[in-house]
Amino acid sequence: MNSRSQPRWQRRSEDRPREICEAALEVFAEKGFAAAKLDEIARRAGVSKGTLYLYFKDKQELFRAVVRSAIAPNIETVAGAVLASEIPFADAVRGLLARFAETAQRKPVGAVAKMVVGESRNFPELARVWHDEVASKALGAIAALIERAQQRGDVRAGDPRLYAFSIMGPMVMGALWQATLAPAGGKPLDLSRLAQQQAETVLEGLLTERVP
Repeated sequence: MNSRSQPRWQRRSEDRPREICEAALEVFAEKGFAAAKLDEIARRAGVSKGTLYLYFKDKQELFRAVVRSAIAPNIETVAGAVLASEIPFADAVRGLLARFAETAQRKPVGAVAKMVVGESRNFPELARVWHDEVASKALGAIAALIERAQQRGDVRAGDPRLYAFSIMGPMVMGALWQATLAPAGGKPLDLSRLAQQQAETVLEGLLTERVP
């Protein structure tokens, strides 16, 4: 039986923050930050609004928890795997972009990024959380990977951080397209195909020697 169909008193209290975050992720992705109501988040999580306040003091704290529990772990897992691996740089880039595409199709990464961009003027904390927990960690890991490959002589000289932007920029744009323009009539985008093509395109420019 699904835990959300069980009576509230039979569910373990340690499950509730996760369930609240899952519900909040859905509501934030659908409605944006300003329009998201704690009442609706609580209802989708199967708890009372008072219970929600036992775990999160306000909507901004809830957003931080959503990013840390639902999005940042994916970034950290991928980044950690890439940096710990000794596979060739080209294979690491291909795997990284493929994993991003898979994550963006499974989690509403583009919708949440769209929300952060659109509402950060009124809610600057959104941008700070996204920077600290997602963007800076992802770019830092990719830049470290590039710098290591440069030291081995596999990648051309250049600013590793700027190269990281070059690698991920089209993927982030693709996720935003899917969340923003495709629903408005734009032609849907295959993120997996974009990842494959972007990997080969960027590797052609980065590598000191062409590899299969």
